Amino acid sequence: MRSASSPEDELRPTIEQAFARVHKAAFGVAVGTAGALVMGALTVMVLVSPAAATFPLHLMSEYFAGYTVTWPGVFIGMAWGFAVAFVAGWFLAFCRNLSVAITAFSIRTRAEIEQTRTFLDHI
Repeated sequence: MRSASSPEDELRPTIEQAFARVHKAAFGVAVGTAGALVMGALTVMVLVSPAAATFPLHLMSEYFAGYTVTWPGVFIGMAWGFAVAFVAGWFLAFCRNLSVAITAFSIRTRAEIEQTRTFLDHI
């Protein structure tokens, strides 16, 4: 015979998946790769398209050392784009994990307090 499972047992995998931690390094690499591709594509677009030549992408050289709107600058921009986006992605995953941990702690603490609220009434 099959044993009847409680609703809590059925919800457990869903709840564990919702509160799962985001791997900071993996998320940083994913966001960093996207940042590198965007920076490289923007630079190539400005180099190739005459209509995009008026786009002030050269101002990025104020923030990214060694970056210029040239063909070698595409790779320097991609490296900087990866680095900046990696840090942003890592920090975003860190903040998400922290907020989920604080929320879970808060929910668990309130539930424990609610369970023990009438403890002294039984003594």
